[in-house]
Formats: sequence, C-alpha cells, structure tokens
Amino acid sequence: MSDQSRPWRKSSRSGANHNCVEVASLAARVGVRDSKHGGRAPVLQISASAWRALLTRIKAGEIP
Repeated sequence: MSDQSRPWRKSSRSGANHNCVEVASLAARVGVRDSKHGGRAPVLQISASAWRALLTRIKAGEIP
C-alpha cells in the first residue's frame, strides 16, 4: 500500500480551514504531512517511539 492510500487521520479539533497535520501508520513508522496539500504533501516519517515521545511532551505542556 502506498503512502497516499494509507488511512490518514487529522485531529477532531481541526477547523474547516484545513490548517493542520495528518498522521498515518506506515509499517514501523508514523507519517506526518500537511493536510492542505493532501496526497501531494511530502511525508515526514518518524519512528513510532519518537512519535509517542513527541505526543507525551505535547500533552505534558513541554511543547506548545
């Protein structure tokens, strides 16, 4: 399955202006892309552990 056909998700808090990021599981990695560009957007791929660490820091208020 290509990155473009994966089930991309975005936050339920995203507004109608589409200014947000989307994430998808890509095998052992997490893909992150700009929702404004959809399938044309470059995909940043990070390890699942790095993604979890990032979310933990955001939830803890360490990253605004």
